[in-house]
Amino acid sequence: MNTPEPVPIIDLRSALEGPVAARAEVSAEIARALGHGGFMIVTGHGLDDGSLEEAARVSRAFFGLPLKSKRALRSDLDGAFRGYIGIGDETVSYTLDEASPPDLKESFVMGYPSPGGDTYVTEGLGRLAFAPNRWPSGLPGFRSALETAYRAFEGLASDLMRLCALGLGLDEDWFDDKFDRHCSTFRATWYPPQETEPAVGQLRAGAHTDYTALTILRLEDVPGGLQFRRLCGEWADVPAVPGGFVVNAGDLLGHWTNDLWPSALHRVANPPSGAGTAKDRLSLLYFVNPNHDALMECIPTCTGPDAPPKYPPVRAGEHRRLKIAKSMQVASGVSVGPGG
Repeated sequence: MNTPEPVPIIDLRSALEGPVAARAEVSAEIARALGHGGFMIVTGHGLDDGSLEEAARVSRAFFGLPLKSKRALRSDLDGAFRGYIGIGDETVSYTLDEASPPDLKESFVMGYPSPGGDTYVTEGLGRLAFAPNRWPSGLPGFRSALETAYRAFEGLASDLMRLCALGLGLDEDWFDDKFDRHCSTFRATWYPPQETEPAVGQLRAGAHTDYTALTILRLEDVPGGLQFRRLCGEWADVPAVPGGFVVNAGDLLGHWTNDLWPSALHRVANPPSGAGTAKDRLSLLYFVNPNHDALMECIPTCTGPDAPPKYPPVRAGEHRRLKIAKSMQVASGVSVGPGG
């Protein structure tokens, strides 16, 4: 009987505070994790959980608003994820060209807090990548709490990308100029209690990969959570580690690394029938996206005579735009609203 491969837990403290040798050791651990399953849990990251707990608190308050108030905050720019996304607005399995019922979740999405107003932001793909954020009125502290959480995750993402560079045999700053005008997004996602039986094949979030470089996730330890697909093809729960964040590789990292670090397939399962179906779930996610004009082409250390590039070069923003368009479809194949 094969022993299930666990999700590696990697302590970043020595890499962030210690000598160069410690950075090399931790980056090697990251390389093993992302190259073998695509998931890891990081601890010792230095983030203040109190500020993230506040972001979770105000997010729950937002999702408790009347539906009419939430729907007023849907994005008004087609192709840009901003503001409220309701149940039925998104089906992430469509990003893999797999039809399924809409995901059983609601989300609030924000982008870069203060992108500026130059043409990089206001023209072309920049209009989608840096679409204006939308904020509810009457929720004191909501905006400041989410912006604080965004900045905290932004710092961790920078640390992780530098360690990823070392793990790929690159200079530590190799990714820096690909993320100096990044368009990463923060999302609070609420999975309501399941008081009625879901439709056949309907999940809290269907099987998908993320169209990011990395995804960083703070999850709750309640039934009906994140699962990843093991190399053997079985689905396994991702554990909630106190003080830890789940990190997984996305499509862009797979593209960059020639699938040396492949994009990780995952889903959010329904709670077992009769065991927590009336319990909701809230997750905070940070999607690590590079500059929208970053050219996604095979990293030099990930190709060779026996490993030619699998993918043609593509701009990161265009790849993201196409994935978003697919996720905002319903079973009929008709777009139901704005994405981004």
